[in-house]
Amino acid sequence: MRINTRTAAALAAAALCAGVVAGCSDSGSGSASKEEPADFAAASTSPSSSVTSSPSVNPSEELGKVSVKTGPFGKILVNGKGHTLYLFEADKAKKSTCTGDCVADWPPALVTGTPQAGAGVKANLLTTTTRSDGTKQAMYNGHPLYTFREDTKPGETKGQDLTEFGAKWFVVSPEGKAITTPPQSASPSASTSPSTSVSPSASVSPSAS
Repeated sequence: MRINTRTAAALAAAALCAGVVAGCSDSGSGSASKEEPADFAAASTSPSSSVTSSPSVNPSEELGKVSVKTGPFGKILVNGKGHTLYLFEADKAKKSTCTGDCVADWPPALVTGTPQAGAGVKANLLTTTTRSDGTKQAMYNGHPLYTFREDTKPGETKGQDLTEFGAKWFVVSPEGKAITTPPQSASPSASTSPSTSVSPSASVSPSAS
């Protein structure tokens, strides 16, 4: 009987220990599972690092001070870098219709504030219009202004009188109108002096008979 009692006691103790170990194991796993959601919640509530910014303006396309330059088409508007400004005849109601591929060839004259009027420019005609992407584009006498991609040097007017994207492009006068007249001819080249007439050859005296 003592042997059976001891055996029963040993079995009971072993079962008790197994239960304690299992309980500890369950308690540990439960604690870990509770920590994970806490970390996730903290991460999800932390402020997002990304900030939604308003449409940016490419500095290379900024207008600068609008001024007047004299060239083959007379007095025309140019931007702060001396590049020619154009109007697009398809634009109506003071709104730009140049979007998509058009913008690559004809970058809009963008501004971040009030456009500045230089000498010869009528400040009351220089305003802005809001483009479809939210950026501000300079406007003169109701015409949104653009530069031309192929005008790589100040004063070039390669975009004058071109028909692209459905309408004509023209340089702009200080009065705010399209200049449609042909370029002024360059100073006449010096006329070639008339060729010297060759004096008639001297007549040969008749040979002696």
